[in-house]
Amino acid sequence: MIAGYAGARTAVQRLGVCVLPRLSLAQVRLRYVVEARPLDQMTEAALEADSRAGAKTILEAVRRRRFENRSEGQRLRKLLCYENALWSTALVRVAGVDEAGMSPLAGPVAAGAVIFKPGSRIPGIDDSKKLDAAARDRLACQIKETAAAWSVGFATVEEIDRINIYWASRLALHRAIEGLSEPPEHVLIDGRRLQAFQIPQQAIIGGDAKSLTIAAASILAKTARDALMEKLDAQHPGYGFANHKGYPVAEHRRALKRLGPCPCHRLSFGPVRKVLGLPPLPPWPSPADAMSRYLKNSCRLAVP
Repeated sequence: MIAGYAGARTAVQRLGVCVLPRLSLAQVRLRYVVEARPLDQMTEAALEADSRAGAKTILEAVRRRRFENRSEGQRLRKLLCYENALWSTALVRVAGVDEAGMSPLAGPVAAGAVIFKPGSRIPGIDDSKKLDAAARDRLACQIKETAAAWSVGFATVEEIDRINIYWASRLALHRAIEGLSEPPEHVLIDGRRLQAFQIPQQAIIGGDAKSLTIAAASILAKTARDALMEKLDAQHPGYGFANHKGYPVAEHRRALKRLGPCPCHRLSFGPVRKVLGLPPLPPWPSPADAMSRYLKNSCRLAVP
């Protein structure tokens, strides 16, 4: 039996034949490049010995994929450093949480929460801001299929205007965690810790680029909010919510000046108040009072 690629290559050279005639180069490309099947040692050796340009192109594509897979594996191992440290202490239910929609002028703020089983890996997961819409949608489906538990929570426009966007985002995070079908044993959170939260937690600055579960939560929060803004676009045409999702881009600012605010605009945000000619905002309620009141009395807005 021939052992290893070097042995296979030697055998091909010694026999003076190429094993590829059984398959055309087009078939080889379909099987090992398009379908990305593992390339066996004998076929690789035959491609190496084949002088045709097409064979060299196939071999380069396969080896480039191998390099990319190794690089992605290393990236995922780095993204799992916080999770692996907790999993190694027998903590199984580690939740990552993150929010989306802090800076838009319209729509609610969303938060995601995700718990993966120890050892879970989903290639391609990253900070949602680094991914295009198609990649986020594809990964959101994979996250939901793979996760042991996941949830998305919202804080409404009315709540944003009443307690301010920062505390509303904290409220959305609470709702996302409360919406999990399994209670977490530990929470990894992007940014600052959640005050008055009883579950052990670890705040990670820039966590959506450093933790797999936080990155997954950011993807769920972003895709859920984007889907909601597309629905709001149908209810409030003319603002372009389906395109810019309520962010203060030039197109949105022009529509805001032309049409005035609609019910889903955040009246506490400066550009919206300027259009309405509203006076300066009164002082915000104390954070402790605002959060305790809303956590106690407001209905949970989680997407199962």
